[in-house]
Amino acid sequence: MMATMHRMPSQIELYEEMSLLSSRMVEAARASDWDNLIELERGVAGLRNTLMTTPEDSGALAADLARKHSLIQRILENDAEIRRHTEPWMEHVRKYLGDSTRRRDVQKAYAAGAGESAPGGFGA
Repeated sequence: MMATMHRMPSQIELYEEMSLLSSRMVEAARASDWDNLIELERGVAGLRNTLMTTPEDSGALAADLARKHSLIQRILENDAEIRRHTEPWMEHVRKYLGDSTRRRDVQKAYAAGAGESAPGGFGA
């Protein structure tokens, strides 16, 4: 029986897959499909980790380098588009969580002060 050897993807193949996933991330962000966006981002992170351990092709042709540059540029453009959709949502979440934290702190402060008499003897 012959063992099947799995070929390590080239850097260009990894960039192509990252570009595809980042395009799908844009679609998910536009649709406010946060669960899908998170799942796709995990896929991109895995590809990025693989890319970090994939050796650079020292014999890459100028066309390959141009393609890699184009893919990286597209990924960066997709990232900017994703941020345009996620940052307003994240700001809303930060504001909501901040308001909740302030409300809880105020409630704690009032609860702590409820057992003490008010200044000037009004609580006695």
